[in-house]
Amino acid sequence: MKSSVSARLNADLLDQKYEQWCDDPRTVEENWSSFFEGFELGSAQVKEKDGVSTAKSGAASVPAESPLSDEHNLNFRGKCVSLVYNYRTLGHTQAQINPLHDKAPHNPRLELSQFGLTDADLQREASTQFFRAGQKMKLGEMIQGLEECYSSKIGFEFMHIHNTVVRNWIRRKIEHRFEERYAQDHSHEKILGWILESELFESFIGKKFLGEKRFSLEGGEGLMVLLNTILEKCPISSVKEIELGMAHRGRLNVLRNFLHKSLTTLLYEFTPDYVPAIVAGDGDVKYHLGYEKVRQLDDGEVRLSLAANPSHLEAVNAVTEGKARARQRIIGDDGVKTDRKQVLPILIHGDAAFAGQGSVAEVLNLSQLPGYRTGGTIHLIVNNQIGFTTMPEDARSSAYATDVAKMIEAPILHVNGEDPKELVWAALFALEFRQKFGRDIVLDMYCYRRQGHNETDQAAFTAPHIYGKIAKRKTLGQSYKAELVATGELTQIQADSVQDNIWNRLEEGYQKMRAIEKEGDRSKFTGSTAEPQASYSHAPVNTGLTLDTIKHIGNTLTNVPAEFNLHPTLAKRFVPRRAEALRNGEGIDWAFAESLAWGGLLMEGHPVRLSGQDCRRGTFSQRHAVFYDSQTRDRYFPLQNLSNDQAKFCVYNSFLSEFAVLGFDYGYSLGCPNMLTMWEAQFGDFSNGAQVIIDQFIASAESKWQTPSSLVMLLPHGYEGMGPEHSSARLERFLQLCADNNMQVGNFTTPAQYFHALRRQKKRAFRKPLIIMTPKSLLSRAEAVSSIDDITDGTCFQEILPDDKVFTNPEKVDRIVFCSGKVYYDLIQHRKDTGDETTAILRVEQLYPYHEEMVKALSSQFPNAAKYVWCQEEPKNMGAWSFISPLLMDTFDARIRYAGRKGAASPATGSKAVHKREQKTLLELAFNI
Repeated sequence: MKSSVSARLNADLLDQKYEQWCDDPRTVEENWSSFFEGFELGSAQVKEKDGVSTAKSGAASVPAESPLSDEHNLNFRGKCVSLVYNYRTLGHTQAQINPLHDKAPHNPRLELSQFGLTDADLQREASTQFFRAGQKMKLGEMIQGLEECYSSKIGFEFMHIHNTVVRNWIRRKIEHRFEERYAQDHSHEKILGWILESELFESFIGKKFLGEKRFSLEGGEGLMVLLNTILEKCPISSVKEIELGMAHRGRLNVLRNFLHKSLTTLLYEFTPDYVPAIVAGDGDVKYHLGYEKVRQLDDGEVRLSLAANPSHLEAVNAVTEGKARARQRIIGDDGVKTDRKQVLPILIHGDAAFAGQGSVAEVLNLSQLPGYRTGGTIHLIVNNQIGFTTMPEDARSSAYATDVAKMIEAPILHVNGEDPKELVWAALFALEFRQKFGRDIVLDMYCYRRQGHNETDQAAFTAPHIYGKIAKRKTLGQSYKAELVATGELTQIQADSVQDNIWNRLEEGYQKMRAIEKEGDRSKFTGSTAEPQASYSHAPVNTGLTLDTIKHIGNTLTNVPAEFNLHPTLAKRFVPRRAEALRNGEGIDWAFAESLAWGGLLMEGHPVRLSGQDCRRGTFSQRHAVFYDSQTRDRYFPLQNLSNDQAKFCVYNSFLSEFAVLGFDYGYSLGCPNMLTMWEAQFGDFSNGAQVIIDQFIASAESKWQTPSSLVMLLPHGYEGMGPEHSSARLERFLQLCADNNMQVGNFTTPAQYFHALRRQKKRAFRKPLIIMTPKSLLSRAEAVSSIDDITDGTCFQEILPDDKVFTNPEKVDRIVFCSGKVYYDLIQHRKDTGDETTAILRVEQLYPYHEEMVKALSSQFPNAAKYVWCQEEPKNMGAWSFISPLLMDTFDARIRYAGRKGAASPATGSKAVHKREQKTLLELAFNI
């Protein structure tokens, strides 16, 4: 009797200590901690009376003779706890998640022998509070329960999560899920309807429009169960909006059956005579277009927005996250009380792209960063188990396509895509988790592609065995329909009625489309949510500020709280220099002009956001938008202290990414058009890492999707003899992308020009991205300053700047040198040194859109000029030469001469001596060629 009581006390102590250790390992004694680490991490060996056997890799085990107790029951209890732990860790490896596999896989690391157990132990009582709250059961029943929880139609990966509160919450939800079964408000008939809507939509289009590409969802219809389940739960889960991003597979299905885009319009887009109903631009294929809709549900309404996307699969992820954060700002979902619960980002991925595209990892890394978090994203992976024709063994080095998500400790649910009930449970779980913890979660839906990559692809060429099985397989809709009839959930008549009603609606939509098409009134094809805007104009815009406003902003920028310990260098040089410029009305440098421009916008109600690597201080220590207390590192934001009713100023140091951060800020600019949104590259050439975002969104999105943006890109650019990598922002690449007034590209020479260009972004009736080659040496060059008079009320940005030199006899000028950016200061110094009186220098501040009339007007001041020169620092095959020379040639109908470096493979020399020699040569050429 005494021995039995002792065993029970020891068992209870074990349970208590283990629970304590799970919550915080530091709170238990060292010997207990070592014991639990042993069986949880698999470092201990399993010792049996009849010999010694070693657990295989990955299986945790418990010493048969525990140093903590000699009791036989305690030893058995420890083995059972180890078994539970290993099922939580490894149960997913033998879950029935693949609908194409007839048998679930078997993991030998979960065999009884791995834990020192035998079949004879199956009838022993194995109750432990670590599983189902100590419910009495035998070992055999425990294993059956573990199999149901962790090795059924959902495989759970969550033991990599370090936060014990999160991990234990997930564990409890999983192990009690069969008590809840699945939500009663999701009727079988409704779920069947979601599946059949998806299935019949694809079948209908396939029959009506033979051979048309649609990148169908066939084989992955379970996606609609996931999406609709989440949507229906949103109103009672505080979600008011969903920002959705996805690639092209299943996109038309999502547009129709989730966002409820007009069926007649969708069908019309398949017809041979379809012409996009857009105001301007070139449009895009139907499975790239975005859409917005407010869905009315039983419990409220939810706004849905699907971001337009290019074929560069995962590029839209960052854009969607940026849009979501912008919407959170607009509806007040970024405060402490709401904590980003009202706007939900959902990203839909393919398995091959999720594992293969580096942008996925970059966007995941945004998830908890202060300037970029969106309160958690639900990632839905349509796991086709193939990438175009590439099988998983050739597509990734990891066990799962989702393994990259473990780096942010996101829980991962691998779900059988042909078990609707499990899909519903997984979707509800994902939404509840996201709303509770504000973290990302991944639902990896295993399915297949019934039609191959697209409807013209023959998948059996490269995967004959798999596609042989798929060809014989019933569709999900038909198999689920038969299951519901067989179990009595629906009658055959009810099930057939669901299918017939859907097909009849599709047929009615088709006939309506044909009737409208016959009438010839294309305006009846509604459904576009594109945003037309006013045409580009060179008309000047008053962007100056009143003197009082400038002084108020300047005083705020130069006054620091008395108790704040500003760094001595800033206190003695930076702040006094600004105060002196404000006092004298002269000497406003680049960074001061920038802050004054921001301050004016903030006081006028325009929020300002700047993000990028180290942009709070500025790469060249020029900005100091944030002051840090030199003793406490407390922060002070001068621009957040302008007035009580000012707009919000945000400046964030980003993580070391260009692709994701630029994509995010571009998305932000779409979602919050009233805000001045800026992204800064640490050096201009860093934008190379974000080229996909530049090419496929910033440069072309308005033409393709009618989505205007006023994003500003700041790209430090200039030749200072510092080598190739940090000299050039690749101006030529941006100019090559310019057409149809799609964006603005500038290379400014004065702080005042920068001031006006920033403010101009919010002062016109249209929105265009602005690409600025920002300076490096000009940030502190004595001549590169402006006066207060240059930015006061009545002043504006000038696309072409005249020569500052006053020519007493302009008729003697026979040469005009055109340039942009930093080289201007070298040219005027050379002209001064040589005493040249016959050369005028005009600055093309805005290279695109090119203002030809202003070029003509300023050049006309020199009636005898017959030589026209373009001077640049970049090599001949780079910079603006190839772009600007044909434009100047058309303007003057004359030869345009080139003064600059010769063509080169590298942007710049790595030798400072060679750089100086090249610079001297190009300056001489400008005046003598």
